[in-house]
Amino acid sequence: MPELPDLQAFSYNLDKKLSGKTIKEVVIINAKKLNVTHKELKDTLEGQKLDKVYREGKELYIKFSKGDILSLHLMLHGKLFLFDGKNENKYPIIELHFTDNSGLVLTDFQGIANPTLNPGEKESPDALSKEAGVHYLTPILQKKKTNIKTILLDQKIIRGIGNAYADEILWHAGISPFSVSNKIPEDKIKALVEKIHTVLNDAEKAILKSNPDIINGEVRDFMLIHNSKKTHSPKGAEIKINEASRKTYYTDEQELYN
Repeated sequence: MPELPDLQAFSYNLDKKLSGKTIKEVVIINAKKLNVTHKELKDTLEGQKLDKVYREGKELYIKFSKGDILSLHLMLHGKLFLFDGKNENKYPIIELHFTDNSGLVLTDFQGIANPTLNPGEKESPDALSKEAGVHYLTPILQKKKTNIKTILLDQKIIRGIGNAYADEILWHAGISPFSVSNKIPEDKIKALVEKIHTVLNDAEKAILKSNPDIINGEVRDFMLIHNSKKTHSPKGAEIKINEASRKTYYTDEQELYN
């Protein structure tokens, strides 16, 4: 599944390539969970100019000239492709055709990638927003007996962080993923918030440096801990893997609070 830095990179490149283009036609092929009728989506978007593309949590938002927003949630295997003329990519969910004969398609062989017209406001803050800082996370963590990794992955608490980057963030912060949230001291919560920003922002830069035109897929080879090709951390500790419902990569360098 593409995570926050991947989506940041996708949005950066799609915004560069698509801003200012006008929608000629919207083709809906397999949007099972679309929140409006096909007619309403077409009537709303066709003829509008694409204003900008940006990321919100784990979704890509395409904003149009009248203020309407098309949200694209890629889910596990959704991919985006640009095309000229006719889309030849398999498993299309929705296609946006522009007046210059170019287009954008969302695909998913599982058929569950999800477009949404004008999604509602989210209650939880985005992981990179100022609203998700120390003053927000501290009182939440102090009330939770859940392990810290589960908290970071809870989109109802903080939006955008996925499994791989939760491991990277916690290693950089020096906190075991199995730590009980309300046992983590305040100075470590501050370190955690700092690492959320630095790890995610640095990852976006690394992705764009190695894949400057990327709009789909995942880039993970630069990761220090959540990386199947690495056996030890930069500090020399063995990387361990907990095979639970989701793989957790960690080292004994991370302090366990319980």
